[in-house]
Amino acid sequence: MVTSDQRRRQLAREKFERQQQRRAEARRKARRRNTVIASALAVVLAAGATAAATGAFEKDKKAGGSDAAAPSPSASESKSAEPAMTIDKKAKYTFAIKTNQGDIKLAMDAAKTPHTVNSFKSLADKGYFDGTKCHRLTTSGIFVLQCGDPKGDGSGGPGYTIPDENLSGLGKAGADGSVTYPAGTVAMANTGQPGSGGSQFFLVYKDSKLPPTYTPFGTIDAPGLRTVNAVAEAGVGGGAQDGAPKKAVTIEKATVTKS
Repeated sequence: MVTSDQRRRQLAREKFERQQQRRAEARRKARRRNTVIASALAVVLAAGATAAATGAFEKDKKAGGSDAAAPSPSASESKSAEPAMTIDKKAKYTFAIKTNQGDIKLAMDAAKTPHTVNSFKSLADKGYFDGTKCHRLTTSGIFVLQCGDPKGDGSGGPGYTIPDENLSGLGKAGADGSVTYPAGTVAMANTGQPGSGGSQFFLVYKDSKLPPTYTPFGTIDAPGLRTVNAVAEAGVGGGAQDGAPKKAVTIEKATVTKS
C-alpha cells in the first residue's frame, strides 16, 4: 500500500522529470532558432551550441557587451567541398540583391576575401539566393539583418563551409575582446566555430560591437543601407528585439558581377 508521503514524493519526482524534459526541449528549440550571429539575448543558449545552429552568443555578450544576436549558418550541412576557385583574386565584385523592399548592392574585395567572394558568386550564379528570406533582425545590442538561409529559419546552408578571412580587417580587438562592425558592413554568419561559414550573412545597419570572428567581406551602398534601415525601423514581428522582421524581406534576385 502506498502511503500519502510516498505518493507526495512520487508526484514531486514526476513533476521534476517533466520540468527537466521541458527545459531540454526549450534548449533544443532555442538552439535551432538562433543559427545566426553571436547573440546575447539568447543567454539560455550559452552552453548549448549545436553543429546546426548557434553563434557563441554568451561568449559575445561577455566580450562585446552585446544584448542581441549574431548570425550563424548550419555546420551540420557540410557534406561537400567549397566551389573551385574561378574568380579573379585581384578584382572587385558587386553583389547585387534585388528585394521586395528595395535594392541592396554590396561592394566586395576579392583580394581580401577570395574564398567568400568565390563562394557567393558560385551560389548566385546558380540562383541559390533567389526567393529566400532575410530571416532575422536584431534591434538591441547589435543591429543587423541576416539573410542567405534557403530554409528561412537560420539552420540552412549550401552543404559546405568556407574558411574565415579578413578577421583583422576591422582592427585589433579591444580589452573587451570586441571590435566595431561599422554600419554598412557585410559579414559572414557562423556557428561560433572557426571556418564554419556557409551562405548566411548579415548586414550591419548601425555600429555593432562583436568579437572579430565574423568575416567582413563587403560594404553596403548608400541606397541599400537606407533600405535596411527602413526594415529595421519597422522592428521585429511581435515587438521582440530579435526575430523575423515585421517588414518581411524576400530576395527576389541576387547576382555577383565583376566591378
